[in-house]
Amino acid sequence: MNKYLIVGLGNIGDEYAQTRHNIGYDIVESLVQKHGGQFRADRLADVAEIKIKGKQLLVIKPTTYMNLSGKAVKYWRDKEKIPNENILVLVDDLALPLDRLRIRGSGSDGGHNGLKSIQESLETVDYPKLRFGIGSNYPKGRQADFVLGKWKGDEWPLVLLKITKSVELIEQFVMAGLSTAMNQFNNVLFKL
Repeated sequence: MNKYLIVGLGNIGDEYAQTRHNIGYDIVESLVQKHGGQFRADRLADVAEIKIKGKQLLVIKPTTYMNLSGKAVKYWRDKEKIPNENILVLVDDLALPLDRLRIRGSGSDGGHNGLKSIQESLETVDYPKLRFGIGSNYPKGRQADFVLGKWKGDEWPLVLLKITKSVELIEQFVMAGLSTAMNQFNNVLFKL
């Protein structure tokens, strides 16, 4: 049976809810809700199990804080014996504008602490990542405040649209594979 590990990166705690850095959590919550699943507290993560047309998805929100995300990813990958190419990590990306999503099968951490931790734990950069563009509209030296800040009111409708599209992208990745998902979503400019 094909099994997938879908990882939404974020930080635990109400103060981080609906911040740019927690978009991974928001996407997986939407995915699990759409497919009738429910998260439960488990080792190093909140975990949900869902099926999409017979394919089994283990969906996790690491509860280790962002910069230790790799511990949770490695634990669940090893426990469930999921190959790296069937892992999909959902992450915010400053280098992409707000109207973009990008999925790739490999690639560096791009300075993202969550990805850096995963790369160290898995000892590879070769696992799929879905990067959710958050833009880089912040004053010099204020990157941390921007990333940990809440979405602006006028951004929210586009963010909600992109969360829906991210769920469709995950379904496409699971059903049709990485290259189909890349072809379908990587060059789209998302607009309201």
